[in-house]
Amino acid sequence: MPPQPDTTPADIAAAVVPELEAFLAERRELVASVGPTFVRAVAGLERFVLRGGKRIRPAFAWAGWLAGSGDPASRPARRACASLEFVQACALIHDDIIDASLTRRGFPTTHREFAAEHTERAWSGSSDRFGEAAGILLGDLALAWADDMYRGAGLEPERYARADGAWAAMRTEVLGGQYLDIVNEASGDTSAEAAERVVRFKTAGYTVERPLHVGAALAGAAPATVDALRAIGVDVGVAFQLRDDLLGAFGDPAVTGKPSGDDLRSGKRTPMLASALAAGGPAAERLRGLVGTDLADDGVEQARAALRETGAVAAAEERIAALTARATAAVAALDVPDSARAVLSALASQLADRRA
Repeated sequence: MPPQPDTTPADIAAAVVPELEAFLAERRELVASVGPTFVRAVAGLERFVLRGGKRIRPAFAWAGWLAGSGDPASRPARRACASLEFVQACALIHDDIIDASLTRRGFPTTHREFAAEHTERAWSGSSDRFGEAAGILLGDLALAWADDMYRGAGLEPERYARADGAWAAMRTEVLGGQYLDIVNEASGDTSAEAAERVVRFKTAGYTVERPLHVGAALAGAAPATVDALRAIGVDVGVAFQLRDDLLGAFGDPAVTGKPSGDDLRSGKRTPMLASALAAGGPAAERLRGLVGTDLADDGVEQARAALRETGAVAAAEERIAALTARATAAVAALDVPDSARAVLSALASQLADRRA
């Protein structure tokens, strides 16, 4: 029986999992040849990749494929789009190390899992250093496997040739955006310009814009369609990150899977924080003294109150609404198959309104 077309975000997310499982199964013999220790380590990566997540990047790549009039029943295209989950795994595993995060999706982060194994086995040296080193290597493996899965999906060479530039740009931009993020934190740069640049390259590019670009290029979409999709992708991607910033400051850990107020404790340089500090006044000064410190629960609440008082929270919500409305209008104007328009509209709405 031929594969059924995936035309809703839920369909796409469900279709990604068997493709990931199949690829991981194909890699087991190679992993086993390295030895049982490596098999146990890679099992941690498998758990991370299969454990959950919204499968946003494959969904947007598939939407791009549909927008380019790609075959909605194409198994090779589905597998190529699913490979973006490994790019995401690399970014999250490394990001958790950089941020010293303890949980992800309600479970210990990858580097903390390996640190715990080091402790349990009473190995020599620092458990924390071991966990971070293992996490770096597993994140690197995820990025390598993203390329293996994408290139080995079985699409025609001319399709890959059309999408090569987008695929390469996506991987470079996300790493560049991550570097800008750590520079902003280290230098204490709280400017809106610096925060916006991080959002543009660390999140909006590889979450929405470039997946759309990759999928559309693989399908052979016209240049005008690709350009329109990329513009939509930037708007939706920025809205996604602004929502993520709000969840990082105000989200329920039972829903987000991350500790409450983590971004406030880390002093993450978000556009919302930049807006709040630029507002000036007593609330901004209180906030400046709170963020980036080891806040207890009452300190987190004080920081949240200060954020609201500056007007930064309301401004972020207004901007999310405006970006989503502009993207939705642009989607409606696209000359693409109805299936692509439906997926794009649903994804834009889902990302703007999410609570996790």
